[in-house]
Amino acid sequence: MSQASKTTVAGDWKRALEDQIEPELGREIDIFETQLELKRQGKIDDKVFAETRLRRGAYGQRYDNGKRHDGVTHRDLAFPTPLTKGPDTQWDAPGMMRIKIPYGLMTNEQLDVLADVAEEHADGILHVTTRQDIQLHFVHLDDTPTIMRRLGAVGITTREACGNSVRNVTGCPRAGVCGDEAFDTSPYADRLTYYFLGHPDIQDFGRKFKISFSGCGQHSCGLATIHDIGLIARTREVDGQVQRGFEFRVGGGLGAVPHQAQVFDEFVPEDELLPLCQAVFRVFARLGEKKNRSRARLKFLVSKLKLDEFKRLVLEERASLSDDEQWRLFDLERGTDTPVREASELPDGPKPDGFDAWFATNVSAQKQPGYSIATVKLPLGDLTGDQTRALANIARDLTGDTVRATVEQNVVLRWVSNGDLPELYERLAALGLAEAGASTVSDITACPGTDTCKLGIAASRGLAGELTVRLRKNKLDLPPDVGNLRIKTSGCHNSCGQHHVADIGLLGVSRAVKGRRVPHFQLVLGGQWSENAASYGLPIGAVPSKRVPQVLELVTRYYADNRDDGESIQAFFKRIGRAKVRALIQDLVAVPAYEDDPSFYSDWGDPREFTIGDLGVGECAGEVVTLADFGLADSEREVFEAQIKLDEDQPSAAAKQAYKAMLEAAKALVKLQNPDIGSDEQAIVSEFRTRFHDTKVFHDPFAGAKFAHYLFRTHEQPPNGVDAEGARQHIGEAQLFIEAAHACYARMNEGA
Repeated sequence: MSQASKTTVAGDWKRALEDQIEPELGREIDIFETQLELKRQGKIDDKVFAETRLRRGAYGQRYDNGKRHDGVTHRDLAFPTPLTKGPDTQWDAPGMMRIKIPYGLMTNEQLDVLADVAEEHADGILHVTTRQDIQLHFVHLDDTPTIMRRLGAVGITTREACGNSVRNVTGCPRAGVCGDEAFDTSPYADRLTYYFLGHPDIQDFGRKFKISFSGCGQHSCGLATIHDIGLIARTREVDGQVQRGFEFRVGGGLGAVPHQAQVFDEFVPEDELLPLCQAVFRVFARLGEKKNRSRARLKFLVSKLKLDEFKRLVLEERASLSDDEQWRLFDLERGTDTPVREASELPDGPKPDGFDAWFATNVSAQKQPGYSIATVKLPLGDLTGDQTRALANIARDLTGDTVRATVEQNVVLRWVSNGDLPELYERLAALGLAEAGASTVSDITACPGTDTCKLGIAASRGLAGELTVRLRKNKLDLPPDVGNLRIKTSGCHNSCGQHHVADIGLLGVSRAVKGRRVPHFQLVLGGQWSENAASYGLPIGAVPSKRVPQVLELVTRYYADNRDDGESIQAFFKRIGRAKVRALIQDLVAVPAYEDDPSFYSDWGDPREFTIGDLGVGECAGEVVTLADFGLADSEREVFEAQIKLDEDQPSAAAKQAYKAMLEAAKALVKLQNPDIGSDEQAIVSEFRTRFHDTKVFHDPFAGAKFAHYLFRTHEQPPNGVDAEGARQHIGEAQLFIEAAHACYARMNEGA
């Protein structure tokens, strides 16, 4: 479609929807459309426009001739001619549109419009994310104002879905119907979302900011510990009256180096929720890192200041705020569903084929008698437009006006009258949406990975799809009594697939084998999904991507055969020790020669020979390559031994060993250019800085310079007297530095 035609279509939609869009939102979209035109004319700075479109939910994405790496073809391969050149390449090809869905709540009308937009402006797929957002892929930037208006007409915004802002506020999809909750958190999540949407106090952040609400402490629906602000519903009695409030946690986050949120206050009354958040935002905007993006999240500020000082500054800021009556205007009916069917009991007699298995895993009782919650399991988090519309019609007929997305990339239907469960199952089955196994080992979470993400290293979606198919066809030999384990996979270190908090996590990395790239996944153990993600895991070792199914079989079988009664997988592997697990998978680490089995040199779902692109080249020299291999192997051994020390409750020794591992990796690279480098720490760090950091040979688009700074910072500030959490973070940083060293070494070999 020509630019003139697109402008006409956009204008038609603007006029048609003018009366249906809230005026302020309409004005914002008009402004964005003007900014698009200024960008076409070269009158707006590339970096400014990039942040502008990100704050409106428009991302760039990875693509290859109009196809995702998972083989899905875009409807329109006639990409627009680039209108400008420079760092902002969103003009050059279709991108991704992230749509904000606060606490996962969608009305049936919104689902209908989302389906239409996906079919008309994207590739027909609605993707549910691990933050309860909806993402559309292969969206032309010129179409985004039209999409925004169509969504805005039904109360959906893309504002601040991306960028350095408060991202989508997540919440428990069972809020209001869960028997374990203190109270329904939906009205509070809703109020916080819209009070701070576009608020001036959140416009000057150095990085993104994430918030979640949990109705209780024992389940994982809200994942309070992995958020910048995590809120857990609490009640207390004051003068004979029940008072609502929240356990207020700060400084959590996954990403490259995860931090667990710390308890700021055990109980913050509901009236103080918004002003206290506002005070946190102001302190973060004022004191948070702005230049070094790798240290710009709230978790680093809390860690730097320490919790007591951070709390003092926030409370001081809170005291300075002028009272705002809007802080207390919670609509307690917001998010409350009204059932359309009377409560009833599940009928006796025969049920449809497959119903019993689906009922056992996908259905749970509400606290309201006679009703159930049904989870619709979405393979890879995807819905087609037709499925989405049909799902909205099912909700209209059987459950009510809303559907909720989950952080496990599924959707839930609430208020299903028990007597309607067989009909619901049959209608879902007709759509291909009645697969059993929700929230089990077969319900695998995956980030986009190399399919569409520019930062993806390995095919996390491809791997998750392969594992799902094998499980569905009983071709993966997992013990039957490990069915409730969670498997989560990320295509890179950023943890969008939340691998750190899975029972079994998988982290995509790359290795070089005789001059060729081979996709690998780090096996991550020790994470805990329950209790709002109570603990984080650490990598055990990297295995070739094509051997991950065997690793899963081996690890789960070993756990099932050797655990004590009732022993969790986290407790089991902590008891037996990491060395035993590493030895268990050691035979699966080797990569066959390309001539013997070329399949190892491509990734799941992508038959092409594996590559992560041209990320820059360096130099290497003859026989020194072998010495570098030995050095990198030594660094991996050192960081693994650091984990052993951490398991043995020696955090200071573990942190020092992690630093030693980074030194070994840095030395291995330096030897490529200076074979005579000795063992002096200062000399190694100085040589590494001069030869690899200052020259940017070590840098790549995934990490930039930040992994090098892990070495520099620890060298300047030795990790003396750290606690277990601090040691775990040092180990995580060391592992990332070593992965970056592997990647750098591979690039140098490719450029030799």
